[in-house]
Amino acid sequence: MKEAMFYEKLKDGKVRCGLCPHSCVIEEDKRGICGVRENQRGILYSLVYRKAVSCAIDPIEKKPLFHFYPGSEAYSIATAGCNLRCRNCQNYEISQSPKETGQIEGADIPPERIVEEAQSARCRSIAYTYTEPTIFFEYAYDTAIIASRRGIKNVFHTNGYITEQALKEIAPYLNAANIDLKSMREEFYRENCGARLQPVLDTIRLCKEFGIWIELTTLIIPTLNDSPEELRQIAEFMVNVGEEIPWHVTAFYPCYRLLDLPPTPKETLRKAREIGLESGLRYVYEGNVPGEGGENTYCWKCGKLLIRRYGYTILANETRDARCRFCGEKIDGIGLQ
Repeated sequence: MKEAMFYEKLKDGKVRCGLCPHSCVIEEDKRGICGVRENQRGILYSLVYRKAVSCAIDPIEKKPLFHFYPGSEAYSIATAGCNLRCRNCQNYEISQSPKETGQIEGADIPPERIVEEAQSARCRSIAYTYTEPTIFFEYAYDTAIIASRRGIKNVFHTNGYITEQALKEIAPYLNAANIDLKSMREEFYRENCGARLQPVLDTIRLCKEFGIWIELTTLIIPTLNDSPEELRQIAEFMVNVGEEIPWHVTAFYPCYRLLDLPPTPKETLRKAREIGLESGLRYVYEGNVPGEGGENTYCWKCGKLLIRRYGYTILANETRDARCRFCGEKIDGIGLQ
């Protein structure tokens, strides 16, 4: 265990956690909504520090990050737990297990070893992913500092449910983030995720302000967030933050507690991509449908095909010094060749 960051002591042995917008008030011997931060005698502890439940080497495109060192590999780690309870979670076995069983699994892997393994595997970055990195903040934070000192980049795949204080603390070491913007409706966040929309919108704006490269993902779930009106709202919000932000519109497949809904039709993804481009976004990608062409990067100026992909694999890259080979326009991102 490790004493948690971002909490205050209250009366009667209670504490208030300041890591995420839930701001849980936690009594002694109780845990917060995430299930992995526990009050023991008036001190809040992280129960997942050095308890990696998953480690793997992934293509950075799996995060998904298409404009951050494309073609590179990321050393990916996660612990159990999450501060949301999305009914469609594809990793619910590890994200929800601390809340559903009270048990916290994981191997004892210190931050130094994570960085060493990333170096040995010649990974360009370390990705804090699979579950929500916010809930293992102390673990990610200590690892990110060491990684930064050794020239390894750090990326989050996150639901964006983090306080400004916590985000500001890790921002100097966080190079990129893919943030899930699940909906533009408060009702969706409340009923499907057990959260609120506004803190996620705030996180997106703050990441841009802090200089963190961001890409957004919207998992399009039939009947829940797939209306053209809502998709246009998301795209227009993104354009307002930055037209260069890539948007990944991703296909839903039935899982966890949403087994009664059908998979997302490919036509819906294509329509979402059209809406994003019409709204002024430079880059929109279709996810979870490999081989359909929606994974490719096109020059936002001349429209030429620049990076051709199949799934997470790059088949051809026509950028030169982060510019379009055909018209010379700059292509947004970090680490493009």
